[in-house]
Amino acid sequence: MAKSSSKSKASQKKLAPKMKITPEIIKEHGLSKDEYKIILDRLGREPNINELGIFSVMWSEHCSYKSSRRHLGKFLVTGEKVIQGPGENAGVIDIGDNDAIIFKMESHNHPSYIEPYQGAATGVGGIMRDVFTMGARPIALMNALRFGEPEHPKTRTLVSGVVAGIGGYGNCVGVPTVGGETNFHKGYNGNILVNAMCVGLADKNKVFYSAAKGVGNPIFYVGSKTGRDGIHGATMASAEFDDDSEDKRPTVQVGDPFTEKLLIEACLELMDTDAIIAIQDMGAAGLTSSSVEMADKGGVGITLNLDKVPQRETDMTPYEMMLSESQERMLMVIKPGKEKLALDIFQKWELDVAEIGVTTDTGRLTLKHKGKIVCDIPVAPLADDAPNLDRPFVKTPPQDVLNAEDIIETQDYNDAIKRMISCPDIASKRWIWEQYDRHVMSDTIDSSQSGGDAAIVRIHGSNKAVAITTDVTPRYCLADPYEGGKQCVAETWRNLTCVGADPIAITDCLNFGNPERPEIMGQLVGCIDGMNEACRAFDYPVVSGNVSLYNETNGQAIPPTPAVGGVGLIPDLAYFSSLEGAKKGDTLILIGETKGWLGASIYLREILRREDGAPPPVNLGLEKLNGNYVRRLIRNRRVNAVHDCSDGGLAVTAIEMALASNIGIHLKNPTHISGHAWYFGEDQARYLISVEPNSVNPVISTAQGLNIHAEIVGSVGGDMVSGDNAFDISLSQLRKLHEDWLPNLMNS
Repeated sequence: MAKSSSKSKASQKKLAPKMKITPEIIKEHGLSKDEYKIILDRLGREPNINELGIFSVMWSEHCSYKSSRRHLGKFLVTGEKVIQGPGENAGVIDIGDNDAIIFKMESHNHPSYIEPYQGAATGVGGIMRDVFTMGARPIALMNALRFGEPEHPKTRTLVSGVVAGIGGYGNCVGVPTVGGETNFHKGYNGNILVNAMCVGLADKNKVFYSAAKGVGNPIFYVGSKTGRDGIHGATMASAEFDDDSEDKRPTVQVGDPFTEKLLIEACLELMDTDAIIAIQDMGAAGLTSSSVEMADKGGVGITLNLDKVPQRETDMTPYEMMLSESQERMLMVIKPGKEKLALDIFQKWELDVAEIGVTTDTGRLTLKHKGKIVCDIPVAPLADDAPNLDRPFVKTPPQDVLNAEDIIETQDYNDAIKRMISCPDIASKRWIWEQYDRHVMSDTIDSSQSGGDAAIVRIHGSNKAVAITTDVTPRYCLADPYEGGKQCVAETWRNLTCVGADPIAITDCLNFGNPERPEIMGQLVGCIDGMNEACRAFDYPVVSGNVSLYNETNGQAIPPTPAVGGVGLIPDLAYFSSLEGAKKGDTLILIGETKGWLGASIYLREILRREDGAPPPVNLGLEKLNGNYVRRLIRNRRVNAVHDCSDGGLAVTAIEMALASNIGIHLKNPTHISGHAWYFGEDQARYLISVEPNSVNPVISTAQGLNIHAEIVGSVGGDMVSGDNAFDISLSQLRKLHEDWLPNLMNS
């Protein structure tokens, strides 16, 4: 960090405006008494209101990660194909042929609950800016959504608004939304989750970073004008909700996808020149976070003249300009002599652009407004020197391991299967994904929205593709955060494996309640520890991510939900698989052993109305062994269809394969465990594969030679889904139950 300026004391006399900072104002800014004492120590004086606002947003959980930083440091963040890990706008991985994939997932939970359309839309816009800021053209969007119970009076309105916002923004910009997941549970009644993920493609030798290196370089503002929307959005995202949350609507930003499209094209055009030193989008905390982060990473100071900031409202104060979260805005440092080139490009794309500042050697953030210095503070306390808390935590008490023989077995398998296939977690989300353009740009090979394990997007002009997935099982994380953390990483690894991709890296969005409560902090720590163990076992690093805390209302926290987005590479599209493709006469083989784990299962919840029991343990060595074998089978063209066993167990997995392939399936009854444990157990590290008769013996014998459990569990054909003397349901009836639940909910 550059040295502090000796002029700071002299400048104090010119600081404006004069407003007494009271304990009430400090509290309104989300700062504790201890934090305010640190501010006084770092400044050597009282801050003015502008400086207090800047400290407030930069020290919020959303910007500083003050409750999670020390635990996030445990993650595996490097790997053979990692170009850039955490610490930049997004992560970057190498996929060969001079191509790089840039990707990240981020939350927009609080804004989406208050104003669902704009909250979700601006979440999509923000995550795209994180990606194209680094030089990538966005090629795919994903989302992970959690809503309250279907019967809750707000649920339908929230679903409708969020889905419309995601579709409206992504479709207008022209980036396909290729997959995601949507769940419903009473735990999200007071605080929904809207996590957005973007994947972009870049030249690996033309990746752009945010470090504002060098002194005397011009700083450019480009994009939309600054308004009063989104002020204190980062602070709002770092506080729990209460009965007055509706009053926070003014803190939700308003998005404009058409300006975003212009901004993408203008930035990518300028990136084809050598004009950019550093670039940063104005996300949470707007102009404040972008300028502070660029200065901190570059080891410089920054001086801004706020009179030059393009403004869409009159008489905006420095406080409002610095804390506004108006959308579609970028900040960049331009090489001296390249100013006209930058201006010409941005004006050609009809974007607001202005030179608003300069980099300095002071190590300070200095703001000028109407001829006066209105802020003069060191950069370090706003960034690396921000609070890094060691919050107390307690581990989640272990749930009892449930013996399947002690769990009531359904007396009507037909009824149980019908209820499970039409339950909120498993029912088709077609009503949602049909509102998204999945095929714009013409490179979507397969999308995961129709039930597949991962989306597949071709690298334009080549025969390779990236596979993308998102996953987490909150009920597992609630029961056992450590095992749940392992499982959410393992399931993304399985999902990528199912389409024949080599898993490379993950991004994450860690959604939890109030970290000031030791039990909630224990959930966060447990999930991170489990995730990290899985990442290291698979050599599957975390390259980007986001932490969203205080997701609770009136003290009621959401279930711990560490959403994971995984990215992998399909080297040759001649060798990939999907959920579709099972053929008449195929044999169904289950890779992985079934012990019938019913704790924290869908069967337990939907059929017996119980939400208890330890979740299935995750054997990471077995996961890797079984997954590598399945990928080998796909590359050797031994399988017609693949699906991983997860929610609902073998029966639901087989039904989803049958629905996707449009052909019936018959499952064998077990010989070693009870029927409900066999059909509905959620044991991990399992894959259902559909193979032709001549491949059965080679697949099973090779598996046995590798010490992998593989057994014949059924056959493909007809128009029914059945189990020996257990159930027999027509495919058409199952399809109707599967497809109708969500439209019926939304039309009720």
